[in-house]
Amino acid sequence: MNTENTSVEQLISYFKNYFPLNSKERDELLVHFTERKIKRRGFILQQGDVCRHFTFVVSGCFKMYAVDKNGKEHNIQFAAENDWITDLASFYAEKPSQLYIEAIEPSVVLQIKHPDLLSLYINHHKFDRNFRIIIEQKFIALQNRVLQNISSTAEERYQSFLEQYPHISNRLPNTQIASYLGITPEFLSKIRKDLTQRT
Repeated sequence: MNTENTSVEQLISYFKNYFPLNSKERDELLVHFTERKIKRRGFILQQGDVCRHFTFVVSGCFKMYAVDKNGKEHNIQFAAENDWITDLASFYAEKPSQLYIEAIEPSVVLQIKHPDLLSLYINHHKFDRNFRIIIEQKFIALQNRVLQNISSTAEERYQSFLEQYPHISNRLPNTQIASYLGITPEFLSKIRKDLTQRT
């Protein structure tokens, strides 16, 4: 079995969490998804480009971030194995993105283009239902994050980060986590020290 088939098998297994695919639908994944290997610090999206792909992470880790007028990065989302990452606004509106999606580690992804995804929605309604759940979950996570930024302390936001990303928190440098939380790396170190002393 080649690596692409192995990657697609991982995606097929992922869909078992929602509406499992039949043999015809599994074959469609091989037709419409393309495997890519991304080097560390490689981009699958840069600001100003239209986001052309919905991306499933087979292995590795990505960050999605914006850069402010002072050149400072602000991490919005992370994605590692068995997760999805895309700029939904740019992908569906087919307008230039304000975001970057960059590999933090050497990664393998499966990508589907916008017209191909629409074709799956129309011809295989199970994909429509599955991706609706995926997008709803992303929206809920973003909504919860906005609410936390309004009402939660930095320590509470860090605890929520650990709950949301338990499998990658030890793979990310302090600077990346601090950027996501909207605090300095030094303050993050203090929060971690305080939590350790309490346990």
